[in-house]
Amino acid sequence: MMPIHSPDGHHRGNSGRAGRRYVATTAGGLLVSLLVTACVTSGGSESTRSGAGQGAPGSTWQNWDPEQWARNAAEFTNPVIEGLWNPQRMRDAREPGKAVGAEASSARGVSDPEPVPVEARPVRTPYHRHAAPVGKIFFDSPEGSQTCSGTVIKDPARPGRSNLVWTAGHCVHAGREGGWFRNIVFVPSFNDAGRPVDDTANISSEQLAPFGTWWADWAGTSDQWMSEGTAQGGAGAPFDFAVLHVKAAPGSDGRSLEETVGAALPVAFNGPPVQEIPALSAWGYPAAAPFDGSTMHFCSDEPGRLSLKEAEPTMYRIGCTMTGGSSGGGWFTADSEGNAVLVSNTSIGPDPAVWLAGPYLGDTARSVLDNVSGHVAQ
Repeated sequence: MMPIHSPDGHHRGNSGRAGRRYVATTAGGLLVSLLVTACVTSGGSESTRSGAGQGAPGSTWQNWDPEQWARNAAEFTNPVIEGLWNPQRMRDAREPGKAVGAEASSARGVSDPEPVPVEARPVRTPYHRHAAPVGKIFFDSPEGSQTCSGTVIKDPARPGRSNLVWTAGHCVHAGREGGWFRNIVFVPSFNDAGRPVDDTANISSEQLAPFGTWWADWAGTSDQWMSEGTAQGGAGAPFDFAVLHVKAAPGSDGRSLEETVGAALPVAFNGPPVQEIPALSAWGYPAAAPFDGSTMHFCSDEPGRLSLKEAEPTMYRIGCTMTGGSSGGGWFTADSEGNAVLVSNTSIGPDPAVWLAGPYLGDTARSVLDNVSGHVAQ
């Protein structure tokens, strides 16, 4: 069997799997069933974690001067600004973009042929019944209000009461040329009924955000993303992942995010090589044309490998026509017991959209989760 690179530069084959076998998640049924079942039955290093500062909100968050833009892990601040993310502002948010160019077509190392495009399909509504852990992330950047996707994941320090969201690094931090984005929130089951964008102008905040708006008060991403990541191209993509710890908006009932939505998915670190995954399913809210960000979609395909640099981990790649805005959305498969697990997230894709690639989640990714989880549990 051909090996896959781990984030530490090692190869992982069958010997690293401990006999664990992954089964297919077909486009039409299994993953939806897994997520529905979950909804029914569910009640790094120091530099990869960040604390949320408090203080009176004002206009200072709009200052993107490089000398004033918080960049380092310990400088993350995200004070709640009540009423900021109203329905109009959510509708106006645009995709951040992370398209790759010629560097992907000239990939090095272990790469499989470019996959055949797989048409993105709409997720069944209401989302809270068919994909409760999936939602939209909104944030402010120097380019304006932007949007990504995210997934509620389990917190090893708080079983059954997680407040953690998995997403992409480029949805929370600008990488080597910038710092932390601001006013980061997570909205699970956004636009629950899947109304067209023209209709969302006439629906309430409760319909757009059926489980409320959850503000990030802690964040973590990889050191590699912060030092290497770029807004365009593939730089930093093998380490393009992040974890948010969120809290409910003022006036909530005190339940955790997992308890509120009824589900959270485990993350499968040091997971399966592509040869052992019959299918991966990527979920999210694509927002660039021909999509408008109002509705959830997914693609399911047999994964291949994409290697951008020989010295960096090999990424997963699938055929998919989802565009920007789906960034950060979870990639799911089923474990040997038929339970849905998150094994990657959308990081990069070409324009026009024909495929997506996501990072392999190894020890570096695990440390990001452990640091966020461990700090909040203290």
